[in-house]
Amino acid sequence: MTTEAGNRQTPSGCPSPCSIERGMRLLGSKWKGTILWHLKDGPLRFNALCRMISGASKKMIDQRLKEMEAQNLVIRTVINDRPIAVSYELTPLGRTALDFLETLKNWVETHDM
Repeated sequence: MTTEAGNRQTPSGCPSPCSIERGMRLLGSKWKGTILWHLKDGPLRFNALCRMISGASKKMIDQRLKEMEAQNLVIRTVINDRPIAVSYELTPLGRTALDFLETLKNWVETHDM
């Protein structure tokens, strides 16, 4: 169902979120963009990733990684089970977000924000 303006609507008749809103819901959560950016050069072990992201707790990073795994943005690989050691890497879908993040990085740097 669409409105006169062409916006999609939910079954209840409310306009669905626009593409920008859906994208922000997917990548806009705090730390998701940072995690993606740090994984751009290849897989990282969980603790190495945590050391790279100052200001975020391990619990928060773990939560975001679980969300990103469910969204098919990252792959979790168990390296060792005693003690547990895991690494994370970008999926092909996650890698497609890097262009957007590079553009955002350049925009922030260009405008000295």
